[in-house]
Amino acid sequence: MASATVLVVGSGPTGLSLAYDLTRRGVPVRIIDRQKQFTTASRGKAGVQPRTLEVFDDFGIIDRLFKAGTQRLPFRRFLRDQLISEVVPYEDNSPRPDAPYRRMLYIRQNDVEEILRGLLSEAGCEVQRNTTLTGFTQTDTAVVATLEGASGTEEAEFGYLVGCDGGGSTVRKQLGLEFRGFTDNSQWLYVGDVEVDGLPNDAWYQWYDLERGLLLLCPLPGSRSWQIQASAPAAPDGTIPPPSLEALQDAVDRISGMPIKLSNPTWLSVNKKNVRIVDSLRSGRVLLAGDAAHVHPVAGALGANTGVQDAYNLGWKLARVIRNGAHQSLLSTYQEERLPIAEWTLRTSLASADRIAEAVIGGKGGAEAGLTEETMQLGLNYRDSCLSWNLAAHGGDDSPGIRAGDRAPDSPCSDGTRLFDVFRGPQTTLLGMGAGCREAVARVNSVGIAGLRTLALEERPATYGYTEDTLVLVRPDGYVGLVTTADDSAGVLKYLDFLQAPHSLQGR
Repeated sequence: MASATVLVVGSGPTGLSLAYDLTRRGVPVRIIDRQKQFTTASRGKAGVQPRTLEVFDDFGIIDRLFKAGTQRLPFRRFLRDQLISEVVPYEDNSPRPDAPYRRMLYIRQNDVEEILRGLLSEAGCEVQRNTTLTGFTQTDTAVVATLEGASGTEEAEFGYLVGCDGGGSTVRKQLGLEFRGFTDNSQWLYVGDVEVDGLPNDAWYQWYDLERGLLLLCPLPGSRSWQIQASAPAAPDGTIPPPSLEALQDAVDRISGMPIKLSNPTWLSVNKKNVRIVDSLRSGRVLLAGDAAHVHPVAGALGANTGVQDAYNLGWKLARVIRNGAHQSLLSTYQEERLPIAEWTLRTSLASADRIAEAVIGGKGGAEAGLTEETMQLGLNYRDSCLSWNLAAHGGDDSPGIRAGDRAPDSPCSDGTRLFDVFRGPQTTLLGMGAGCREAVARVNSVGIAGLRTLALEERPATYGYTEDTLVLVRPDGYVGLVTTADDSAGVLKYLDFLQAPHSLQGR
């Protein structure tokens, strides 16, 4: 049924996450990418943050990711050939009952994409390569996309189109959306994947030389390659010479003063500092996610993480509109919730870059200064969303407990399982926290609502902080939608009705 399909443009982590989330919810998806062959370039190698690891836990691929990466990578800082310091970011962040993932996973972006492609294939959907979106039109009921592929030009009709096609997004440009912000043309970096002789591959080596420039050499797990980032000096005419093995070797010799030899470059590029964001994530039946909607400095390691979380927010809402007949106003909550997060991401990445610069200038550190509790993204919330209802005083503004709009914490259960085991999958989850919730949970359960899982707990999990028995509704993306009293089955049913047509009620 062509009117109930989604075209996803771009097969990076954002597009792949969205395509899988829709596919597992029974939504027919077509995902395209202009590449003829999938890239092996490391690109965004900095890491997968804890909140994104929770998303991938829900997808069931966490073990595959851990096998391909590492959570322990020392940051080894030098001045010329002298070791200055060595630190391991997040080393003291042991798992907690509310958060099993509190360390970043260092893994090549291409490895993340390969694992996601495999997951998507297992679900019955394949990325269509060598296919480019050249244009589209939309009506009130459909989007007609023009596609160029190996077999020629095709026009295809879809219910929705989502642009996950990066900072140069064709989808964003055709929508005519302003990509407001700035580009700093004074800071250029060579970046590439090379092999390195002369260093053990047990740390991320960092040189922050205020006179000679920046040099970062990071081994890539599961590979002989390292990612190099190095200051790109301008030519006399102000231009930046194209990246080459010779230019990178010159940077290594100039900045490190060590007998380090580079070879076998498999990917070379030049990066500049872009800080940009759109004012709208949706225009009718066309939406944007990831770098197509917001780009920012790499400091803080937030890039692909924010894109995956965009997809995770959008997937269940788009599926509910297509499969369950929810009103399109539900899609407006995607922008309501994610645009403030995108703005937070830009602010936080700039602040992280400033912290790194201050640490370098003060001789007190390097890239680790940009990694904080905040950049783990576990504290992000949607408290101001129309989908966040606090109907109990003990879940209100002055409560120390978890509120509607907060990330739903994990917790061990008395039967040996964990709440994350209960949440895993595409459903909404109603939790009765305390024996006083049993009757209300049973009443809601008796209605037979599709896509709703219920669990009556005898105890109130300490990670939620409630002093009274409480009903908690957890959205499919792992955020709390509703907090209400133990007997308020009517409030739960009203909230679930509201999800079908968010324009019709004020909620809260």
